[in-house]
Amino acid sequence: MLNFLQRIGKSLMFPIATLPAAALLVRLGMEDMLDVPFVTAAGNGILTNLSLIFAIGIAMGFAKDGSGAAALAGAVGVLVLEGGIGAINEDINMGVFSGIVSGVIAGLLYNRFHDVKFPEFLSFFGGKRFVPIITSLVMVALSFVFGYLWVYPQNVLDATANWILNAGEMGVGVYGVLNRLLIPVGLHHVMNTLIWFDFGTFTTESGEVVRGEINRFLNGDPEAGHFLAGFFPVMMFGLPAACLAMYAAAKKHRKAAVGGMLLSIALTSFLTGVTEPIEFTFMFLSPLLFVVHALLTGVSMVAAFMLDVRHGFGFSAGLIDYLLNYSIAENPLMLILIGLVLGVVYFVVFYFLIVKLDLKTPGREDEDEDLVEETQEVGQPNTPANDYDAKAYQYLEALGGSENIKTLDYCTTRLRLQMDDRDKVNEAALKRYGARGVMKVGKQNLQVIVGTTVEFLAESMRKRIEQGNETPPDTDPKGEEQGGSSSGSRKLSAENFVMPNEGTVMPLEDVPDEVFAARMMGPGFAIDPENDMFTSPVNGKVVQVFPTKHAIGLETEDGMEILIHIGLDTVQLKGEGFETLVEANQTVKQGDPLIRVDLDFVKSKAPSVVTPIIFTNLENETVTLHKKGRHSQGEEGIVTVQ
Repeated sequence: MLNFLQRIGKSLMFPIATLPAAALLVRLGMEDMLDVPFVTAAGNGILTNLSLIFAIGIAMGFAKDGSGAAALAGAVGVLVLEGGIGAINEDINMGVFSGIVSGVIAGLLYNRFHDVKFPEFLSFFGGKRFVPIITSLVMVALSFVFGYLWVYPQNVLDATANWILNAGEMGVGVYGVLNRLLIPVGLHHVMNTLIWFDFGTFTTESGEVVRGEINRFLNGDPEAGHFLAGFFPVMMFGLPAACLAMYAAAKKHRKAAVGGMLLSIALTSFLTGVTEPIEFTFMFLSPLLFVVHALLTGVSMVAAFMLDVRHGFGFSAGLIDYLLNYSIAENPLMLILIGLVLGVVYFVVFYFLIVKLDLKTPGREDEDEDLVEETQEVGQPNTPANDYDAKAYQYLEALGGSENIKTLDYCTTRLRLQMDDRDKVNEAALKRYGARGVMKVGKQNLQVIVGTTVEFLAESMRKRIEQGNETPPDTDPKGEEQGGSSSGSRKLSAENFVMPNEGTVMPLEDVPDEVFAARMMGPGFAIDPENDMFTSPVNGKVVQVFPTKHAIGLETEDGMEILIHIGLDTVQLKGEGFETLVEANQTVKQGDPLIRVDLDFVKSKAPSVVTPIIFTNLENETVTLHKKGRHSQGEEGIVTVQ
């Protein structure tokens, strides 16, 4: 049932995406703006047909392939349903419920009948053409049922709406808290749909009856806007202040790594009101903070109500909507005052709780710390940040392969997946590739929090699922690497790898760092170096020079990637004590100088100068360490890869 409701919540994103356009048109056409009545009427054309739009959007969301045939069936379904109900009892008004019911049924019927086959003389009506037909028949039956029975739930809903709308600060406070608490399971969209598009009615000067908080506010209802105004202080000030608190509480050497991320998601919240990227940074790491956030949202809603503030939005409570609807709001400047106070409260409370309780917010994690730092700096050496195809490959591998995914959907910021075997999912790898968080729902369902670029990633993943995700990034269709051989044929003979420094060779499990010792970054070995010059152990090229100069990525002539990480926790030295002698894409030979290191300085500042040498892109190959103990720089026979 939870998964079913989540699918509805995800599908609601299609119709909700039309609201900014509708709100913009309604506002621009009003007297205090451009005074062009037909523009306002055009915008209301969307807002007054939300049940139809919801039916289309939800049907597409429920359809396994997002087909237009499902969308048509949804439209047919809601027209039949509303027409039949109106003929039985004209006093019944299901509002957006009729669109939700029609969309869900149309989507389910599409999945069941989209490939149905009939005898040849009826073959024209088979397949996808049959879906609108069967949908209309089902909706005829439902219109009969709802025409006589919906009056009872309608009375209950009206009573509930009247209580919420007339309960004053209690009503808006409860709504604000529940709105946030339902975010982890994705059901806040369902509740928002009722408040925003169904509860409450208002008759415009032209005699048109509009429903829902957003529609009523945009059309001048003097009672609307209380259930929207309180979100502005939270999204424009509160959550950005929470980001500042997380940055201030981050470990000193992690601030640079998390600062850019926190700044970007804080600006997103402030400008657009999209908050999930922030909320998912602490929701699972520190649930206590999320509960505090929900309560503070309720406080903001109550404060705005008690100060008689009315404001609204067409998309979300960010600066853009604040300015767009400023002229029709009531006491909008009070939201700035509330926001400033709330921002201080958010910062103080978040910072105090994070530090006092040692909550593991971004920049304060205990485990995988080095791994997070390195992957955030480097990612995949040959993968641009916006290469969604490469990222799709990585995500699918971390999810246990394309065959482990039964269904793949997405909403505003998250992937919604149904897994065959959820135990195969590598959560640490997903986070290395940029996921904000991972949430398990029920026995098979999984949500991966990605951010606002989730749509592009999801579409790339779908394309790769169709192909079996067999071809790694930057390969041709035959699986051969550009400029090298396929990964399956990568080998490293004893003479093809030489010691990059003079020192003691040790197995990777002896490295005093769990990330490397547990082979989280890949197999390899380590050296306790004795001189200040690191040279290339292989013939190939430099693919990555870390900004902090403490590590370098190499690629052999057949595409094998090697990471030389000089010392442990040396990223915090920010390059001090290191001098790079090569640059990215430079060709190197065995023995060519790579990095000069002030070993005495690094030993005094870092926990260890033990240098892991990691083979980062192996698949089925085996790394064999042939020699241990002390060996000279340039010596062969240390390691092989087969």
